[in-house]
This record gives sequence, C-alpha cells and structure tokens, in this order.
Amino acid sequence: MKKHILFGLIMGLASVNSFAKDSEETKPIFTSGQVGALTFREIGPALTSGRIADMVVNPTNTNQWYIAAASGGVWKTENAGVTFSPIFDGEGSYSIGCITLDPSNPHTIWVGTGENNNQRSVAYGDGVYRSLDGGKSWKNMGLENSEHIGMIKVHPANSNVVYVAAYGPLWSAGGDRGLYKTTDGGENWELILEIDEHTGINEIHLDPQNPDVMYATAHQRRRHVYTYISGGPG
Repeated sequence: MKKHILFGLIMGLASVNSFAKDSEETKPIFTSGQVGALTFREIGPALTSGRIADMVVNPTNTNQWYIAAASGGVWKTENAGVTFSPIFDGEGSYSIGCITLDPSNPHTIWVGTGENNNQRSVAYGDGVYRSLDGGKSWKNMGLENSEHIGMIKVHPANSNVVYVAAYGPLWSAGGDRGLYKTTDGGENWELILEIDEHTGINEIHLDPQNPDVMYATAHQRRRHVYTYISGGPG
C-alpha cells in the first residue's frame, strides 16, 4: 500500500514538473498590454443606487430602446445599449414610473412620472407626458396630482384611447388616484375605476385577443414618517 502511494506521489510530481516546463515554453496568446486594455463597462443608464423603473423596445427597430429611470429621467439608445442619451431633462419631473410606446406608432411615447415604488426615498412626479416625435419634444397631458403612475396602456387599434393606472400620492390621501381613460389622446381624462382615497391602481393590462377586456390591480398604501402601511380593505 505504501509503495503504491509513494509511486503515485512521484508520478504526480513528475507530471507537475512536465506541465510547468511545457507552460514556460508556450508563448502566451495575448500580451499583458492587450489584456490590460480589456475592461468591463456598465452600459447604463443608471449608476450606483439607480433604479430602472421600466423599459420599452421599438418593435420596428430593436436597436432603439427607451429606459425609464426611477430617479433619472428618460434615456434613449439607438444602438442596442452601446450609448444612451437623456431625452427628458427639460421636463418637470426627473422621477419616472413607466414608459409606453403607441402600438400603432412607435414614435409616439407616453411617460408616467413619479416612480411606482413605495420606499422612503421615493420621488414624486407631475403627471403624464406624451411625445409625438420619438422623444425630441414633450407635452404634459395632465393628471399632475397623481404623483406616481404605475402603468400606461394605449389601445392597439385607436391611438386616442389611453388608460393610465394612477397610484396616487404616497404620503397623503386623495389626488388623482385610480384608473383613468382618455378618448381624445390625453386632452381630457375620465376616472373609470375609483376605489377610495387611499387606494390607487398600479397595473392595467388589455386582453391581447380583445382590448375591451381589461384587468387592473389595486394597492392601498400609505407612508408616514414613523411607519409604512401596505395593504388594507382597498
């Protein structure tokens, strides 16, 4: 038994020495200078502590994306994430909750301001915005008192029909809270689903087979300095 173990150790050391000799004679594939030039790059647009709230891809040009940053505006890439450009810096809110492309026209973009998280550091927004030119210019379309928008859906066959899930203020009751609908492209809004002054709508989905069938989710929440209430009768 001892002879077998000793023989195994000798053969193992011989193999290691042979491998080391071969390794010394083998030239490296890359030089240290070439390896040193390779670095990891975070493609953005959010940096440390950033939060991405939503993202949409142009179905007619998959190299074009729009990114909604919870505390950093709206960003656009034309090259599948190699570079990003801010396209919302001149508007009234830096906090974004959601972003939606019109399924009938991907150059029409809807943005809901006010991130839809419920943490203490959450920032609020000033309603819903629309761009008709791929983010070059924006118009505030109302619901300024919603403060937080959960989701926006555009009717697939009628661009003038838009549904907005308004979460409502986090630190107070009331505001623009519930499910809103427009039939004139955002010029006027109708509250079509109202729960109570503490409960907002955080998601709205249209049945892909029949957009007149809709599903909405409600969430009652309220933040105070001393506590956070999540859930309730609403």
